Amino acid sequence: MTHTPDITRPPRDLIDALREIGAATVAGTLGHMGFRNPHMVGPVAQNHGKSIVGPALTLQFLPQRPDLFSEGEYADPETQLHRHVLYHAQEGDVVVVDARGDMSSGVFGDMMSTYFKGRGGAGIVIDGCMRDRPNVEKLDLPLWLRGWTPNYHVQTSIYPNAVNVPIACGGVTVIPGDIIVADDDGVVVVPVAMASKVIEESKKHHDWEEFSREKLMQGAPLQRYYPLHDDARAEYEEWRSAKR
Repeated sequence: MTHTPDITRPPRDLIDALREIGAATVAGTLGHMGFRNPHMVGPVAQNHGKSIVGPALTLQFLPQRPDLFSEGEYADPETQLHRHVLYHAQEGDVVVVDARGDMSSGVFGDMMSTYFKGRGGAGIVIDGCMRDRPNVEKLDLPLWLRGWTPNYHVQTSIYPNAVNVPIACGGVTVIPGDIIVADDDGVVVVPVAMASKVIEESKKHHDWEEFSREKLMQGAPLQRYYPLHDDARAEYEEWRSAKR
């Protein structure tokens, strides 16, 4: 029987706090903290208007090699590791897949996606493709992918190698249990150890941006209000106090 490790899920309060912050603000905040590019390049939103925040379950694919993989092994469904990452799914989890940017392998399809949603999964991120688009779209499951293909997951050149191990997805290292923030801007990885600081700094940024947005809509000078100039700080603090 195949055994794969589970993840350590971050505290719920971190997840809930990050829900109020968009991917762009999170990415910018992480950039100022030294994580220069937490954005996965490749996977894009497939159903616009969706946003998710949740811990990462990871799945790693490798290129097929005849001494390590043969189609015959997959006569037993329980040897298929792409199933096992779904077995770990709990409410709010996000499956993140390093499919090597492969555009000819459908990592999951209709039935796997239905199972994942039934377990309360929040969404799926794949540096690669899925299949069964017409049926998967009916699930309204938040997805960030490179695209779609009719092929199944091991039909061409890759195969699933490991579950809940560190992976690279869209050029970003993802550690199992990292917090994924995804919306129409894309997918961002938040290391759990940096999450509290990201939340603190992002809230400050969000507040002064809201103030600045109001001023700019009134035709106020860009030089004074974006970014917020020191000369406008007292005005902002007064606005903030009144809002409270």
